[in-house]
Amino acid sequence: MYNKIIIAGNLGRDPEMRYLPSGQAVTNFSVATNNSWTDKNTGETVKETTWFRVTVWGKQAEIMNEYLSQGSKVLVEGSLKCDPSTGGPRVFLRKDGTAGASFEITANVIRFLSSKNEIQQGGGAAAEIEDDIPF
Repeated sequence: MYNKIIIAGNLGRDPEMRYLPSGQAVTNFSVATNNSWTDKNTGETVKETTWFRVTVWGKQAEIMNEYLSQGSKVLVEGSLKCDPSTGGPRVFLRKDGTAGASFEITANVIRFLSSKNEIQQGGGAAAEIEDDIPF
């Protein structure tokens, strides 16, 4: 079986890195993808944001933590993970009380899409995961 997802968007917050007891690094960050269109009935522009929570392992986790920050543009390739309790996306309530959902991705490849001025090294370069994911 095959499971691959590719997204491009902006980091919603700075990456958070931690080390497992084994010494392996893991970094988490959120990515927002945006889509907009004109409603045919009202003529109004409709904006839609979808959130993805991204997990990166090993050496690449350290690189992502060092070079990415809130607002950075990235392309993420990886596998989609379901919420174990629901089998779907993680559902949450926004500050305004409306429902939202985020999807979980374990990244294999991350490309920096921000300009060289925004990222001092690695702009546009791929960072491929070489370490085995521990599960």
